[in-house]
Amino acid sequence: MDYFPSEIDKKWQAFWAEKQTYKAENNSDKPKYYVLDMFPYPSGAGLHVGHPLGYIASDIYARYKRHKGFNVLHPMGYDSFGLPAEQYAIQTGQHPAITTEQNIARYREQLDKIGFSFDWSREVRTSDPTYYRWTQWIFKQLFNSWYNNAANKAEDIATLINHFEANGTNNLNAACGEEMNFSADAWRNFSEREKSDVLLNYRLAYRSESMVNWCPALGTVLANDEVKDGVSERGGHPVVQKKMMQWSMRISAYAQRLLDGLDSIAWSESLKESQRNWIGRSEGASVRFQISKSKAQIEVFTTRPDTIFGATYMTLAPEHELVDQITTNEYKEAVAAYKLQASKRSERDRMADTKTVTGQFTGAYAINPFTNKEIPIWIGDYVLAGYGTGAVMAVPGHDSRDWAFAKHFNLPIVEVVSGGDIEKESYDAKSGILINSDFLNGLEVKDAQQRIIEEIEKRELGNGKINYRLRDAIFGRQRYWGEPIPVYYENDIPKLLPDNNLPLNLPAVDKYLPTEDGEPPLARAADFKFEGHEIETTTMPGWAGSSWYFLRYMDPLNESAFVSQEAVNYWGNVDLYVGGSEHATGHLLYARFWHKFFADRGWVNTQEPFKKLVNQGMIQGMSAFVYRVKGKNTFVSVGLKDNYETTALHVDVSLLKGDDLDIEAFKNWRPEFKEAEFLLEGDQYICGREVEKMSKSKYNVVNPDDIVEKYGADVLRMYEMFLGPIEQSKPWNTQGLSGVSNFLRKFWRLFYTNDIVAISDEAPNEKELKALHTCIKKVNEDIEAFSFNTSVSAFMICVNELTDLKCNKRKILEPLTVLLSPFAPHLAEELWEKLGYQPSVTQATYPEYEEKYLVESTKDYPVSFNGKVRFNISLPANMPKEEIEKAALTDARTEKYLDGKSIRKIIVVPGRIVNIVIG
Repeated sequence: MDYFPSEIDKKWQAFWAEKQTYKAENNSDKPKYYVLDMFPYPSGAGLHVGHPLGYIASDIYARYKRHKGFNVLHPMGYDSFGLPAEQYAIQTGQHPAITTEQNIARYREQLDKIGFSFDWSREVRTSDPTYYRWTQWIFKQLFNSWYNNAANKAEDIATLINHFEANGTNNLNAACGEEMNFSADAWRNFSEREKSDVLLNYRLAYRSESMVNWCPALGTVLANDEVKDGVSERGGHPVVQKKMMQWSMRISAYAQRLLDGLDSIAWSESLKESQRNWIGRSEGASVRFQISKSKAQIEVFTTRPDTIFGATYMTLAPEHELVDQITTNEYKEAVAAYKLQASKRSERDRMADTKTVTGQFTGAYAINPFTNKEIPIWIGDYVLAGYGTGAVMAVPGHDSRDWAFAKHFNLPIVEVVSGGDIEKESYDAKSGILINSDFLNGLEVKDAQQRIIEEIEKRELGNGKINYRLRDAIFGRQRYWGEPIPVYYENDIPKLLPDNNLPLNLPAVDKYLPTEDGEPPLARAADFKFEGHEIETTTMPGWAGSSWYFLRYMDPLNESAFVSQEAVNYWGNVDLYVGGSEHATGHLLYARFWHKFFADRGWVNTQEPFKKLVNQGMIQGMSAFVYRVKGKNTFVSVGLKDNYETTALHVDVSLLKGDDLDIEAFKNWRPEFKEAEFLLEGDQYICGREVEKMSKSKYNVVNPDDIVEKYGADVLRMYEMFLGPIEQSKPWNTQGLSGVSNFLRKFWRLFYTNDIVAISDEAPNEKELKALHTCIKKVNEDIEAFSFNTSVSAFMICVNELTDLKCNKRKILEPLTVLLSPFAPHLAEELWEKLGYQPSVTQATYPEYEEKYLVESTKDYPVSFNGKVRFNISLPANMPKEEIEKAALTDARTEKYLDGKSIRKIIVVPGRIVNIVIG
């Protein structure tokens, strides 16, 4: 009987769905294990073969843990809010919910065909009102919380109000936007509006004027990771810096805990380092510089307060609130022009560009508090308004960017730490002896830092301080397709909708564009009000729903809580999380922040959401190129292109056979190629090939449906694992599929003799047992190490050996079927049934290797005469040296090769060789 994977796939996928084979229970006597994939955004393009890579890896591990006796939670859902569906809605007028539903249906169809062990009864969609009701509820809890630095945790806002009632700000140690100082009497006499403004300064979800990435073409604010080289990642539209009233999340309050938590989780060091750099902890001092001829002061944070005697100018961010106030009339026009120029660059670009030097003098001066000299105040886009105080004391002698700036604008450079040559470059090392620094002269840098901080505090110029690069997360988006924020405004005071008014559903609008006045799309809904009051018209960012979805999977149908205490107590947190490294400083930071907040408020029992995290690499496409002669509709084969001036064009890889272009198919691909001419190599047009990111725009996408239809889901699963280590990127090569397909067919044939299932109950021999247990040992170790590519190799070696041995024995094939089932579940289920078992191989215990079968009981010795191997002899592996010598000499073949000659010497190396020297 032949192997028909398409029939087998459908049969077992229907069986799993009907029997709910992969449904997890929230209470079990088994130990729990939670395997999670970063859920997909359902785009209209559907899945290509690169998308399932991580899902296959996590599925293998989930199935493996089930076999190992664990109660496994392996859910799936959709991150279904987002800009692409909204952009499509703007173009077509179709509601985003309709296209999102269609895309989800397409994704589900494709995922089912690959045979994943997802518990679909727990599916979540971030755009489902029954889900985002709880995202809105979480926002309310953040709004009603503040961060108590003394207790190092978030608390209910009521405790802060009680503190104000009793003490004002006296003895208050809280995370806040700006330091405040008022008495209890003053608090009690504040108006409702004043109290609201004060509390917004402390709330974890708050509204304030913030600098944002504004994309006029998209009509929305973008996160830093959505902007690249000054344009939007989606669409390539210009992005400018703009101040707007925005909702934000006070993630900065958790900066140190987010750093500390990295030490407790099993993530790669590179991923942890990405988060450490993003959080950016630095120790130094906050210092105030008086502005000359003004009452205003500029506060700076510096990690090198020891170099303050070398501060020869100051640089403010172009957006700094003091810029317009201090700029003299002479420089107003130039400053305004520079500010406009800087607004067109994203913060990420400004941080990354270390070579370009730009700036503008304001005409104002500050007083260096230790030299008492006037120093000029400049603006420069290498200083960011949101980092530190948006101002730096520039010490060009000991900071490379300050040095380049000073050289460019001919500003003074003073050496205050010995050890370098500041004529050639700045001396940035944190070592050396202080010079030209008054009372710091002669001190080592470390001692000088401590001494200067003492002096700064003594003179009341500032204080020692720890600073973080991590800034509060902008939360509002000027979009339609996102969670409405459950806030209404009464006398311009933000207030929360009651719980019984959740979910606050998205209203119907006539267009999905901002209003003519530039208001977000929700402002188009005339009846979008609460008891006559205006409702907030910005929506939540994409990361809101994805910051807690892993908890909802634990308890997806709960209508009274976002997750029950019982469910979270049982599942705890995610044991294994698999996804792309592109989320290192976005989603993963936000999810960790929210999870710690949930822990503070007593809703979860762990501090970290994800114990172990594995980043899968990228499956790359093998792009194909045709070469068009410039100015003509003529294409030359790759080997001829150097003879012409050509332009390389991507061509759909489906139009190739190997590297050869199907010319007729290419002509029919696009109308402009219908009359094209081709210069061939021999009788072939050979395309250029290059490994690139798999992308629809590069026409190098391979549809997994096509692979599944032709080869079966198990071939796709095993081939993707066979391509290479899971964490590395690797090119797709469709031609390699046949090798995996042949392997599975060979495995299938072990069970058949003359098209009939023929399984022997005969006891296996030593070679068969050794082949099996070698494979069991290797596969178990590889799965634990996520080395799935070498597992596939182990299977191939084992099946080849068993085929050579003509093994059809139950005690070999039965455990091998279970061993293979996480990788090729459809085939394994079918063969498990043919072995006579019901209901499913998923309930079988995973085989464990036995060491005794791996120990060699015999050893093949090559027997040489004068160093030339003549025959092999099989002897017990533990045979003594003298017995080995005796066995070799008494072997009948020895007499033939002696040929009457005498033996001069016999050399025996136990376990290796026998060499008989004759003469």
